[in-house]
Amino acid sequence: MSEAARQVPATQETTPKPQTFPAKAYAAQSATSPLAPFTIARRSPRPQDVEIEILFCGVCHSDLHQARNEWQSVMPTIYPCVPGHEIVGRVVKAGSAVKKFKEGDIAAVGCMVDSDRTCPNCLAGEEQYCEGGFTLTYNFPDKILGGVTYGGYSQSIVVDEAFVLRVSKNLDPAGAAPLLCAGITTYSPLRHWKVGKGKKAGIVGLGGLGHMGVKFAHAFGAHVVLFTTSPGKAADARRLGADEVVISKNDAEMRKHASSFDFILDAVSAEHDLNAYLQLLRLDGTLVLVGAPEKPAPVAAFNLIMGRRSLAGSAIGGIRETQEMLDFCAERGITCDIERIPIQQINQAYDRLLKGDVKYRFVIDMASLQ
Repeated sequence: MSEAARQVPATQETTPKPQTFPAKAYAAQSATSPLAPFTIARRSPRPQDVEIEILFCGVCHSDLHQARNEWQSVMPTIYPCVPGHEIVGRVVKAGSAVKKFKEGDIAAVGCMVDSDRTCPNCLAGEEQYCEGGFTLTYNFPDKILGGVTYGGYSQSIVVDEAFVLRVSKNLDPAGAAPLLCAGITTYSPLRHWKVGKGKKAGIVGLGGLGHMGVKFAHAFGAHVVLFTTSPGKAADARRLGADEVVISKNDAEMRKHASSFDFILDAVSAEHDLNAYLQLLRLDGTLVLVGAPEKPAPVAAFNLIMGRRSLAGSAIGGIRETQEMLDFCAERGITCDIERIPIQQINQAYDRLLKGDVKYRFVIDMASLQ
């Protein structure tokens, strides 16, 4: 998306702004400054809005990219930036037109807080592919207040009911928070490509996304193979549900699996060779990217042609599918493996995230912001 397309518009004078209230938050003021305390304005709930006291917020790798303006060519950061799109909290106020939520409910907000709601994709429940443009939870033009949206590293958030999710009391709210991004990002492609019993599925990388890919593929009944460059992760991969573990740097191990996979989910954002995984697909097999390396990856045409293989990508999931995922997790007792931190440790967490020093997702306990 071009920078011009994302310029923050002024609120139209014909549309009165809602009243606002202050909320504590943590924000980056520039690409090089650490996140620090900041006060933001949240809108008072409209009839269709839900006000949520944020209890937990997951730390996604994209938060770090955005705070440091590392995606400036496609999604430049607007400062001050309050990251966070893996939000679980308690409803403290529901507007007069709200039907699905009441005060005291545990609710969640993911990567989107609005879309045009009228395009074919939105009508099909695929708001993440909205043709008119969705509104991201943070660092995006705020259509209601003007300025920019602020995310979950804060005390509260106010969101239209249509973009709020229900969270079962059967789920640990801290472990459920990363499901709003890491969870749905892996659940959606596994469901779309019908991964299940009788299928051989590969998961590339055992990080925040990959560990959820292993859990879901296992829960769906597939034969799950985890690909990693780290032999030390083998035991943990099996604990999470992998049937086999392949060290991807070992050519002999890779060759044993040639032309045998129905589906491979690639969750690695570092530069790596896609051709090595394309060669592992059977006839009509599919390699799906959910990780996003900075540089374009070369793909040999014959690795696609010989075997009618497909290379695809997948974004998060729509609101309906995200709710389906949360309900599935509640039924199966699935949450993310997390490390809880106070908000005051967010900058150290970012440094550790760069080193891969987390199993497998940091989650901020927002009580520390009070």
